[in-house]
Amino acid sequence: MKRLQNTLYVSTQGTYLSKEGECVLVRIDREEKTRIPIHILDGIVCFGQISASPYLLGYCAEKGVAVTFLTQYGRFLCTVQGPVRGNILLRREQYRRADDSEHSAALARSFLIGKIGNARTVLSRVVRDHPEKVDVDALKEAQRMLAGCVNRLKRENDLECIRGIEGEAARNYFEVFNQAITSPGEAFRFNGRNRRPPLDRVNCLLSFFYTLLTHDIRSALETTGLDPAAGFLHRDRPGRPSLALDMLEEFRVFMADRLTLTVINRGQVKAKDFEISESGAVLLKDDARKEMLVAYQNRKSEEIVHPFLQEKMPIGLLWHMQALLLARHIRGDIDAYPPFVWR
Repeated sequence: MKRLQNTLYVSTQGTYLSKEGECVLVRIDREEKTRIPIHILDGIVCFGQISASPYLLGYCAEKGVAVTFLTQYGRFLCTVQGPVRGNILLRREQYRRADDSEHSAALARSFLIGKIGNARTVLSRVVRDHPEKVDVDALKEAQRMLAGCVNRLKRENDLECIRGIEGEAARNYFEVFNQAITSPGEAFRFNGRNRRPPLDRVNCLLSFFYTLLTHDIRSALETTGLDPAAGFLHRDRPGRPSLALDMLEEFRVFMADRLTLTVINRGQVKAKDFEISESGAVLLKDDARKEMLVAYQNRKSEEIVHPFLQEKMPIGLLWHMQALLLARHIRGDIDAYPPFVWR
C-alpha cells in the first residue's frame, strides 16, 4: 500500500522541526503546532527559513525519509538522506545504458513522446471546453505542429536532434499556452516561459508545481532502486537529479501545467497572492503557497486509468508505476519503456 499524503510540506518561515519519540514535532515561535508519525512519511520538503534538529535529520535518514530544503522560490538546495537503497545490479545496468548513446536516445525519445503527446491532449481539451474563448485555429495549428514533432521523434536516433525537436515542440506549445488561461484581466497573462527566478505569476506557479513534482518523482525512483542522478535525456551534472528530470517531462503538462490552469481559471489564486521582489522575481505568499500545496495533494488523490497497465489508480501513484516500468525495461524484462500518454 502506497500512502498518497506521504510528504510533509513546511512553508511557514521560522518553523523548527525536531524529533519527539517516533514523531516529527513542528514548532512555530516555540509553540507546538502539530506532531506527525515519521513512519507514515516518505519525505519532508522545507521552503525557505526552516530549521531541523540533527536528531530528526539522523532519524529520518535511518528510516529512509528524505528531507529536502528549497528556497522560498522553490529552487532546490539540498537533500538529506540515508544510505543509497536499491539493487546494485539494476543500477549498474542503468549506468551502462546511460553511457550508451543508442540506449540513451531510445529512452529520451520515449520521455519526450509522452511529454509532447500530453501537450497535444491539453490543447485539444482547451478547444473542446472553451471554443468561444480561445483562438481555435491557433490551437489546432499548434496541435498539428506537435503531432509532427512526435512523428519526427519516432524516426530519430541522434540524441542532439531529439533535444532539438523537444525545443521546437516546447516553443510551439508555450506560444499558445496563454490561450488556455480564461481568467479575465492581465494579472495572469503569459508571455513566455521564464525561470530562476520566475518573473510573472504564471511562471511562478509553473515553477512551484514543477519543483513539487520533481521531488515526488525523485522519491519514486529511489523507492524503485534507480539512481535519480543518472539520466538519459538530461546528462550528468553534480547535484542535479537528471533521471527525475527525464521522467518529469512526461508529467509536466499533465500534472503541473493543468493544475496551474485549474487554479487560475477557477479563481483559486488571485493577483494579491503574489509578491514581487526588488529584483523582479515573483513569489507566492505564505498563505497562497499552503493553498497550492493542498491543491497539489488533492490532484494526486484523483483517479485515472493507467494507459499502459489499464488499471485504475490515484494520480499520485502514476510516477511510481512509471518508475517500476522503467526498472523493468532496464533489467530487460520488457523490450521498451512505455511513456505515460494521457488520453
